[in-house]
Amino acid sequence: MPPGLWTPRARYLREPVARDLERKMVLVGGPRQVGKTSLARSLLPRADGELNYDIAAHRQAILKHELPPGEFWFFDEIHKFRRWRNFLKGLVDEHGRSKRILVTGSARLDLYRFGGDSLQGRYLHLRLHPFSLAEVGGGADALTTLLALGGFPEPFLSGSESFARRWALGYRERLIREEITSLESVNDLGRLELLALSLPDRVGSPLWLNSLREDLQVSHQTLMRWTDILERVYGIFRLLPFGAPRLRAIHKARKHYHYDWSVVPKPGARFENLVASHLLKWIEFQIDTEGRPLELRYFRDIDGREVDFVITERMQPIALVECKLGDEDAAPGLRYLKARFPHAVAWQVSAEGRRDFVSAGGIRVAPAARLLRELV
Repeated sequence: MPPGLWTPRARYLREPVARDLERKMVLVGGPRQVGKTSLARSLLPRADGELNYDIAAHRQAILKHELPPGEFWFFDEIHKFRRWRNFLKGLVDEHGRSKRILVTGSARLDLYRFGGDSLQGRYLHLRLHPFSLAEVGGGADALTTLLALGGFPEPFLSGSESFARRWALGYRERLIREEITSLESVNDLGRLELLALSLPDRVGSPLWLNSLREDLQVSHQTLMRWTDILERVYGIFRLLPFGAPRLRAIHKARKHYHYDWSVVPKPGARFENLVASHLLKWIEFQIDTEGRPLELRYFRDIDGREVDFVITERMQPIALVECKLGDEDAAPGLRYLKARFPHAVAWQVSAEGRRDFVSAGGIRVAPAARLLRELV
């Protein structure tokens, strides 16, 4: 998709958020610079209803409880206020029926609680993801652009690979030096940054912390905490393995992926990361808007059979997805798992392939755009 041929449109969460605001306070989480503020502003009836905790004057207004008039309050980054839950609970209990309250944050709002009263029953939570093929409304050309530039609005809309690379470097630095330090106590930011730099090379394989521990010369417990932190601030997301004893599955190591897949250097791993991001976006949209109990996992057994992605509902597989760069016959691991769960939809998608057929075992082998444009 050549630069300038795609016009930004309303984000996919705009209508669900607008609907939910009529019922309760709404919390929208997601990576920084993914478009949460723009989404919120598109819903604001007036500009003076916005309060950003990162802005000194707005922060003082929040701390002094001097809030603007009007029916709509939009709080951005308020999770950095240690008593944010008590603050919002008080607002909902006092003004819940007369005010629409929207809260956005670039960290996991469901995890950063810092104690305080529960918000249970007072809010609805949605998660905003980067652009996907379905959202930009394209085919193979759009997929090539997404692979090269990533799905974050600014680098994608720039149409420039050099700008996207520069943006990704600055983004990673700000994530660690600003976002994490505002929320977490980390004594060795340098080694945390080294961890963040080393992770893109490990996409596509289970993440074994012992090898990382030796490379970075830190304890296993420290590495666990740092990867947890990177997940909490939407730097990465991790998948648990799927399996039952009869499948002889591996149960321990997780796989990880990046919200900005443009940082992954190997073409096959980058494509796998893009597909993972698309599937997670669809799953979390289903969870947040429909309440479906879905999970994204992967499969690998002790005999070396693998399937990149397994979507489960109530712990039962409903979809299996394998990723390949080019045209190939259905992978053995995918055939194995499909035979054991015949009711699960099975896809093998390719980044560059052209073949589109259904195998004898009921597996759809097709260019990735055929599947990804049907998601969200």
